[in-house]
Order: sequence, then structure tokens, then C-alpha cells
Amino acid sequence: MTRRETAHPRTVADLDSGQLPMVRAEKVRKHFGPLEVLKGVDLEVERGEVVCLIGPSGSGKSTFLRCINHLETVDGGRIWVDGQVVGYQRRGRKLLELGDREICRQRTEIGMVFQHFNLFPHMTVLQNLIEAPLRALREPRDEATARALALLEQVGLADKAGAYPRHLSGGQQQRVAIARALCMRPKLMLFDEPTSALDPELVGDVLTVMRELAESGMTMIVVTHEMGFAREVADRVVFFDAGQAVEVGPAQQVITDPRHARTKAFLAAVR
Repeated sequence: MTRRETAHPRTVADLDSGQLPMVRAEKVRKHFGPLEVLKGVDLEVERGEVVCLIGPSGSGKSTFLRCINHLETVDGGRIWVDGQVVGYQRRGRKLLELGDREICRQRTEIGMVFQHFNLFPHMTVLQNLIEAPLRALREPRDEATARALALLEQVGLADKAGAYPRHLSGGQQQRVAIARALCMRPKLMLFDEPTSALDPELVGDVLTVMRELAESGMTMIVVTHEMGFAREVADRVVFFDAGQAVEVGPAQQVITDPRHARTKAFLAAVR
């Protein structure tokens, strides 16, 4: 039996031995007014696994990703990251939403890279990278700086530490955003269409950094329209449609030989 086929339900002993998945979502629902965006999504992501979420715009992929780090609150179901319920704590038989400080603490362990880079324009690249470790993790400045410089080297931007975001290309800014997320030493990385805002010639460098991150063993969930990347790097692909995870399976199988008619129609249109 492979790790993808582990029997359920898992027990407390599994949690103690590190066998619980990194992410577990059960019957997750989300509404925006009368519009139901997520309709009972179930998904597990194992430790060290790379999962790509594909599907048409408006299908709920990005909303689901934002629910994982409580940027969006769920209206039903639950999400666990590393065995902890995201955004809530149990008191007796009730689950109560955490306060802002506790939610921020949970988010320090979940890195997120958005479509638009969200760098602080008035700060240099190095300052962007060390701001959160200094404030949220209370790291010594020399330790935070050393890690930031090492990560800039890793993403191929060692010479840009003193530059401001406006002096960088879109692809360079996105690589800085990835390095900034990694500065927090996350156990999970979320990517929300990280190349969709880039000119085509700038996409390759960002995908290379993401490939290297996947090869390092980082657990990653990636919302993407890059089918080549999903086929090459992902362990599994999840096809979303109309707020549901319609098809889940090995990347090669879902992309080259999908089982569901809706998946087939979508892939035929984007190829």
C-alpha cells in the first residue's frame, strides 16, 4: 500500500508518529452572499507532496487555497494543517474562531505566493525579506539577514538585495515573493497562479524556482494554468469545477487520460 492509499480514519497515534497528512479538508463550503463557491470539498495533501489545482476561472480553486490559511473563513466543514484545525480552537463541544494573534501565528507556518507580488514598494528586496522574520518570529537581525541572502542566492537574485521592487521585472519580483515566503520557514507553501500576471518570457525562471522547491521536499499546493508544469512536477492534480473537486488523481493520468467528461472538455480547450 502506497502513502496515497493509506486507510482511513487515522488515529491520534498516527498524529504522534507524523503520519497525518499535511493538509486535510473535509466537506469545505464557502458562500459569498447567495453564491456557493465551494460545495463540500474533500482533499488530503501528504507531507512532501506537490498538488496542482486546475480548472476554469471561478471554479473555486483560489478560494479553497485562501481558506487553507484562513484568509477566507469557511462556512462549513473543516481544514487541518499539520493536525491543527485552521482558524479555530475547540472548547468543549464547540469550535470557536481564534483571535487575530493566534491566526497570525498559524499563518507564519504557511507560506503563500499570490498572482501579484505584494512586495512593499518603499523597501529594498532585502528589507522585504527580513521584515516578517524580525516582527513575527522575533529573529535576530543578523540571522534573518543571513537567511534572506541565502534565499536570494537560491532564487538567482543575489545581486538584487539592495534594489527596490520597481527596478525589477515581474519575474524577478515573483521570485523575491517566493524567497520572502520561505524566509518564514513554512511547513507548507501555497501558490495562487504565480505566473498568470507575467509576460510569457518571464514564466520560465519562476517555474524553475518552484521545481527546485518541490525537489527539496516542500509540501506545495499550486493553483495553475501551466499544464506542462503540473504534468512534470505535481504528484497529483485536482480538477475543480463549479465549486467541487471533480477529479483527483496522479498528474500524468489526470492530464493525459482524464476520467471525467468535464475534465476532458476543459483540457481539450486549454491545450
